[in-house]
Amino acid sequence: MNILLVFAHPEPRSLNGALKDAAVAHLTQNGHQVQVSDLYAMKWKSALDADDREGKPVGERFDPSADSAHAFRHGLQRDDIVREQEKLRRADAVIFQFPLWWFSMPAIMKGWFDRVYACGFAYGVGEHSDSHWGDRYGEGSFAGKRAMLLVTTGGWQSHYSPRGINGHIDEILFPIQHGMLFYPGFEVLPPMVIYRTGKIDEASFADYHAQLIQRLDTLWQTPPLPFRRQNGGEYLIPELTLRADLAPGERGLRIHSTR
Repeated sequence: MNILLVFAHPEPRSLNGALKDAAVAHLTQNGHQVQVSDLYAMKWKSALDADDREGKPVGERFDPSADSAHAFRHGLQRDDIVREQEKLRRADAVIFQFPLWWFSMPAIMKGWFDRVYACGFAYGVGEHSDSHWGDRYGEGSFAGKRAMLLVTTGGWQSHYSPRGINGHIDEILFPIQHGMLFYPGFEVLPPMVIYRTGKIDEASFADYHAQLIQRLDTLWQTPPLPFRRQNGGEYLIPELTLRADLAPGERGLRIHSTR
C-alpha cells in the first residue's frame, strides 16, 4: 500500500520525531511504500495568497476560492502544491501527525490544508441538485482512502474527557476529522492520542510504540468513525440539517455520528 505521513513538529529529536521514524521504519519493513511530508524540514509556506498561482488574479481582486480553482484547472499552481496533491492521489492511507497546540494543529499544517486542498481538487466537486449537494461528507476526491490522526498533547487524559476542563477530545478534533478529512471523502479512523508528553519515560514510550505499531498493522481493518453521509438521505437538502426523526431532541456535534 502507498502511505503518506504528513508531519508537523519543528524538532526531529522530539517524541513526535521518534514516533514518526518508528512508523516509517515499520511500514517500510512491511512492504509499504511510504512518503513523508515533513513540513518544517520542507520549510512549507503556510499562507494561502495570490503567490500560489501563476498569472494575474481571475477577477479584479484576489479571490482564494476562484483563483485556486482556476490555477488547479489550468495547471497554474505552485510546484510545491502540485507535489503534495500528487502524493495525496497516490496514497491509499494518510497519517497526519502533530502536537496539539492551542486546541488545534500547528499553523504550518493548517497551511498545508489551506493550500493543497484546492477548489476542484478537494472541494467544489460534484453536482448540486434537489437530492445531491455536491460530493462531500462521505463522498469526494478522496473516497476510498483512509486517514488517521496521530496527536500528542501535554495535558492529562482526564483534561480531555467528556467532563474535562479542556473539552472532550472527540469534539476538539471534530473540525479536523469531520471537516478536513471526512468532507473530501476520507474514511476517518479513530485517532491515536498520546497524553502527558512531558512525563513520558522509556517504559511509557515502549508502550506507545507498541500501540502505534498495532494501529499501523490494522490500518485497513479498523472500522472508521461512523460519521453520517451528507447525501445518504439523513440530511434535508438544501438546508443540510439532520432530519428531525434522527437523534430527536439532541443537538451539537454528536448528532453527526451514528454512535
